[in-house]
Amino acid sequence: MWVRIRFLGTAGPSGWPAPQCTCASCNKALAERRLPLRVTVDDRFRVHEGGVVGSPPPGYSVTHTPDGVLVEGADGGRLLYARTGPSPLPGVPPVRARPEGSSGFSSVRPERQVDMAIVDVAQRPETIGELRRSGVVGATTAVVAVGGDHRVRSPQEFARRARLWGALVPGDGQVLSCPPTVWPRSRPPGPYRTLITGGARSGKSTEAELRLMGEPQVLYAATGPAPDPAKDPEWAERVDRHVRRRPRWWDTEQTTDLVAVLGRSRGAVLVDCLGTWLAAVMDDAGLWEESPPSDAEERVESAMRGLTEAWRTTRAYVVAVTNEVGSGVVPATRAGRLFRDHLGRLNQWVGAESEDVVLVAAGRVVELT
Repeated sequence: MWVRIRFLGTAGPSGWPAPQCTCASCNKALAERRLPLRVTVDDRFRVHEGGVVGSPPPGYSVTHTPDGVLVEGADGGRLLYARTGPSPLPGVPPVRARPEGSSGFSSVRPERQVDMAIVDVAQRPETIGELRRSGVVGATTAVVAVGGDHRVRSPQEFARRARLWGALVPGDGQVLSCPPTVWPRSRPPGPYRTLITGGARSGKSTEAELRLMGEPQVLYAATGPAPDPAKDPEWAERVDRHVRRRPRWWDTEQTTDLVAVLGRSRGAVLVDCLGTWLAAVMDDAGLWEESPPSDAEERVESAMRGLTEAWRTTRAYVVAVTNEVGSGVVPATRAGRLFRDHLGRLNQWVGAESEDVVLVAAGRVVELT
């Protein structure tokens, strides 16, 4: 007999919409009100981040672990109510990469894997990645996303994010079984490519990072110049802000050798961004000079084609950020026109080899077909 998990409420502490709140998110939630999060097991006792309310009947065990509250049913179903909070999870072992050629998540400690994990993704979505990284959540674990409220701009956006992380979004009153009979996947196993384009300060980097919050292993390939606080404090502060908002276990590599990165990577890769990569390539070829070398255009084109081929053949799950060009007036300078033309072509080439291409404007995401 499976353990039955009933979600009497699925929202954040104040519900969704929150009482007396007239924000846009709460207005959008009026059609499907959600009560504050409340979870029961077999209709016998409640479980929450701090423990349980009520007395579990014989045959059940409740254990407080570094990852949260673990409930084990009489017939073996294992439910984790994940611990979330402002500090990193304690007790998470060092990351272990997926074996070469593996298409699923690596279970570092299979004996810890649970059948279902309930995670407040509105508070700390990266908890899903932490649990996958530690082996607590594996390929057969159903991740349940709860805690939605006006920290997220709409219920539809909450559901979209959950899909990216391979998580279920239950409704109030819904009952799920543990072990589950079905669970979603965030994407097909194996290589997958997403190109995110948008204007300056559109939210494209934030969207790219958001998409990878559920991944256990992420390499952040930063193509911009390394920060030097003494020479350019504004750039150094900007880079530091980006670093601080990423999960602590993400690795960062400052590089323009994207062909090598895409060739050797097997986990998840975030490239930010193609525009700064192209600027470096054009600089190396001398194309910015008043009288560029005769082979400058050829060298840039060769680098662009090499990157496109590496993108097409990569075995990683890769998300790349790029700049949308050509929407405004024609650049006044020769260098500006060259950059616009080359980046426009690169975006087309990479986009043609991508499973997903999305446009970000004013923080909103539009899927491009």
